[in-house]
Amino acid sequence: MKLAFVTCVQLGLSCMEALYEAGGELVQAFTLEDDRAVNKSGRVYIDKFCKEHSIDLFKLNHVNDQEVINIIKEKEIDWLFIIGWSQIAGKELLDAPKKGVLGMHPTLLPVGRGRAAIPWAIIKGLEETGVTLFKLDEGVDTGPILDQQVIKLDDEMDSSKLYDLVDHAHIQLMSKVTPHILQDTVEMKVQDESKATEWYGRKPEDGAIDLNGSVVDADRLIRAVTSPYPGAFTFIDNEKYVIWRAQKVDKPTSNLCLEFSDGVLECLNWEKV
Repeated sequence: MKLAFVTCVQLGLSCMEALYEAGGELVQAFTLEDDRAVNKSGRVYIDKFCKEHSIDLFKLNHVNDQEVINIIKEKEIDWLFIIGWSQIAGKELLDAPKKGVLGMHPTLLPVGRGRAAIPWAIIKGLEETGVTLFKLDEGVDTGPILDQQVIKLDDEMDSSKLYDLVDHAHIQLMSKVTPHILQDTVEMKVQDESKATEWYGRKPEDGAIDLNGSVVDADRLIRAVTSPYPGAFTFIDNEKYVIWRAQKVDKPTSNLCLEFSDGVLECLNWEKV
């Protein structure tokens, strides 16, 4: 089975390492030119890993470049993995590998297609989320599913912890599925459109705390958009306060507190900006 990989972030490199630990090998890897996206969160350079494992490495400007497509066809790649990559694969690229292109999405598809998966899972108060390995098609997170890794959520989960759990789930899923890919025993399941939901992108201003709303919603919002996200905020005496961590209490304390009609939040970590 001839496999190839596209990534430029630590999560993708971790998945490449997991693939090798599960007995897989890559004949080709693709990454961004060294001077591209240098400030991207998690940006890494995979040259060392590729050299250690004798993997041909091609550095690109865009994943849909014709040279990328030509390499995939010339090397007769069976499966191409694209993980931790912001550029959208076009039809010609999707059709280039013999069996297709595989990607991962940090929800249990078909729930949560789209963006901002980690914050939305917390804001919506879900009992579980996860990561889905699926075959990419021309839709948005609509392709058939190979497998999923479930992550249980609770009332204390925040985005920082969930971010780490999602990363770990990617690696677990790669380890779990790699043997089936190598043995060509992969089974894919078409997504149930009746259960599909789409989550839209979020902006920093979406972190505004509604003091006229519920303490439950405010607590979820604070946990959902804490680091590595921009944080939830409110204005007190015309000054902006970013709330990084808070807890529900029975009554106001000596610390900064936010009062709602149905409860109180004590701010444990905050800053005035």
